[in-house]
Amino acid sequence: MHIAYWVLAVLLAVFYGYAGGKKVSQSREQLQPMMGWVDSTPMPLVRTIGWLELAGAAGLLLPPLTGIAPVLALAAAAGLTIVQIGGIIVHVTRGEVKVIGLNIGLLIAGAVTVWLAAVWL
Repeated sequence: MHIAYWVLAVLLAVFYGYAGGKKVSQSREQLQPMMGWVDSTPMPLVRTIGWLELAGAAGLLLPPLTGIAPVLALAAAAGLTIVQIGGIIVHVTRGEVKVIGLNIGLLIAGAVTVWLAAVWL
């Protein structure tokens, strides 16, 4: 269980650290080729999503590593799972059903991480 948690947590943290960092630091024009949904989303909301992803990435790793409030890892995994539910909703409402594969994969990985954190912590 510990190994499975750490594998998923590190993979998710790397992904969300990268994606969140891009959302926080890049302009709409720079994000658009990779994230078409930013054209109809206010940039303050895009930035907020980026900061939440960065916080979630840190929350997956730091609490269990430090032993300080490890239950926060469970909250981080749950929060990132909710982010993907929102992503799926956005893509479906935009008629982009063909691109939700990554969202579904991240949703499943997040849900499994929630379960592993609940069992382990």
